[in-house]
Amino acid sequence: MNSHYNIIIVAGGTGSRMLSTIPKQFIEIKGKPIIVHTIEKFIEFDEFINIIVCVHKDYLNDANFMLAEYFPDKNIQTVVGGDTRFQSVKNGLNLIKNPNDIVGIHDAARPFVSNKTIQSCFETASKKGNAIPVIDVAESIRLVTNGINKAVSRDDYKVVQTPQCFLASLIQKAFEQPFSPFFTDDATVLEGIDEPIYLVEGNTENIKITTPSDLKYAEIYL
Repeated sequence: MNSHYNIIIVAGGTGSRMLSTIPKQFIEIKGKPIIVHTIEKFIEFDEFINIIVCVHKDYLNDANFMLAEYFPDKNIQTVVGGDTRFQSVKNGLNLIKNPNDIVGIHDAARPFVSNKTIQSCFETASKKGNAIPVIDVAESIRLVTNGINKAVSRDDYKVVQTPQCFLASLIQKAFEQPFSPFFTDDATVLEGIDEPIYLVEGNTENIKITTPSDLKYAEIYL
């Protein structure tokens, strides 16, 4: 199968937990916006990767200026995001024309994904049709149902990360379904058409920057 790699970077809204008036992916750490650090990870993996950035309409011009400044030699496409992540990803998938391509979908606010994680996701998806990175649960966890809680084995659970990678024709077909609240990530959308999901090992540093304390961690890590 002759496939080409694509990555859809999904940029969210401002988010109340960040206490910021600008979207978290545009906040600078070590002199560069978070989303720039994120995009650089995928260019390091594959300098010819096709990059699509989904961004809220209010920040489309800002995103285009920023991409032109930091990546003047790259033809990075931007697309207006929807009211939900589901719609934003669907808008990005509409730009993928080759059904045999492999497309990754990644959170803009995850700038610490490792090259190994990216490679594992894309290569496994090329062989099996999809792949999502996961890590072990470090803490003890309890299941709460109707106010009653009980201990469960953390070995039975995994923490899900991105990029989540798919054969383009499969994930485009999955996104033709109506939106459901059950769709918490892109893998659950694919599960909606009864496709099995394949897991690969992620990296623990690959956190999603969501809170001010995450920003402090990011600055220390960089």
